[in-house]
Amino acid sequence: MTASIATNQTILVVGGGIAGMTAALEAAECGKQVILAEKTPTLGGRTSLLYRYFPKMCHPTCGLEINLRRLRGNPNVRVMTMTEVAAVTGSRGNYAVTLKVKPRYVTENCTACGDCGNAVSAEIPNPANYGMDKIKAAYLPHGMAYPQRFVIDPSIAATPEGEKAKAACKVDAVDLGMQEETLELTVGSVVWATGWRPYDANKIQPYGYDRYANVITSLEFERLADPRGPTGGKLLRPSDGKEAKNIAFIQCAGSRDENHLRHCSRICCMATLKQTQYVREALGDAGKSTIYYIDIRAIDRFEDFYQNVQKDATVSFIKSKVARIALNEENNSPILHGVDTEGYHRYASEHDLVVLAVGMEPEVTGVKLPDDIILDSSNFIEGSKTEGMFGAGSASSPLDVNRSVQSATAAAMRAVQVIHKTASTEAA
Repeated sequence: MTASIATNQTILVVGGGIAGMTAALEAAECGKQVILAEKTPTLGGRTSLLYRYFPKMCHPTCGLEINLRRLRGNPNVRVMTMTEVAAVTGSRGNYAVTLKVKPRYVTENCTACGDCGNAVSAEIPNPANYGMDKIKAAYLPHGMAYPQRFVIDPSIAATPEGEKAKAACKVDAVDLGMQEETLELTVGSVVWATGWRPYDANKIQPYGYDRYANVITSLEFERLADPRGPTGGKLLRPSDGKEAKNIAFIQCAGSRDENHLRHCSRICCMATLKQTQYVREALGDAGKSTIYYIDIRAIDRFEDFYQNVQKDATVSFIKSKVARIALNEENNSPILHGVDTEGYHRYASEHDLVVLAVGMEPEVTGVKLPDDIILDSSNFIEGSKTEGMFGAGSASSPLDVNRSVQSATAAAMRAVQVIHKTASTEAA
């Protein structure tokens, strides 16, 4: 990468979710040169995998579509997908960055026609649906993917399946000879918008996520409810494909727990309240949602949404920390055991499906954070010692989409200030 593309007047944004896109755009629209590096094949992050936002219950296209339009029209942003940060050294105003760019095996000639996908038979777990279904090994990540370009999975790149994909492409966009590249560049400031990951539900042994097919996470339920998801929007049980009508939602699954995540992830309560409305939309009065909770944290403008859900006759609230989940082996239905702390009585309640509202933790898998970075007690990014690098969105704290955008805008403005001061110092 040449100095004309990246200099100490350039801002690097790591992570292409809603926060990373926002930070890159805000800095670019201030006239700064920005490199936006995303490790997956597409921008959008977890926001693009939502079915609806709360509290308006609109689709993510509401926000992502506008940002994608802004990106396409702004020459100050260089988007690099399938790109990870291998190292960052230096200090405020002068960082040396090493990037690793993995092969996509598809060039910019791609028209997203789908011929390569139709030509291959090999399948892989679908990342967009958290592996709940499968897709062809030559694929477009999802309908809103940016760039709108197919990906050849590495598992077939050097196989006859890869050759089928190459032969099917009419515009010669499949390049099976692509290799990983290493790029060295200099930037003046770094915004870390690496996002979040759901807490590993397998670690919550009493809830049996690793043993019971009909215990799933809130992220998986989000995809089940989406018409573009693995079941076409039908709320079907993984064990037998039957419609789930009596659904339990367990709050703080792995959060606010000394054995797992000590912090509150903030968004889980609102996500569950939203998902009860998916049940109502899908099943009407025939559906039943039961929320098992410690307390409901619906802050600011979300209180109205919470009150409306409380009025829904299909939704029940039980103040309880579920102790364990057992299984009715005759029908594969989970049985929740615990104590209702308001009525002070024990329960053993059977449900068709259980949804675990798993907590948020910072996504640092494969990310080599520089020594200069300051982390809080839960490993969220607070900033850097020399104040040249900043955390944004849910990389900095558990945040919903709206607050992630606000956080990213603030981080971008601070990065712009670093660039301004660097330029002023050099001019002097």
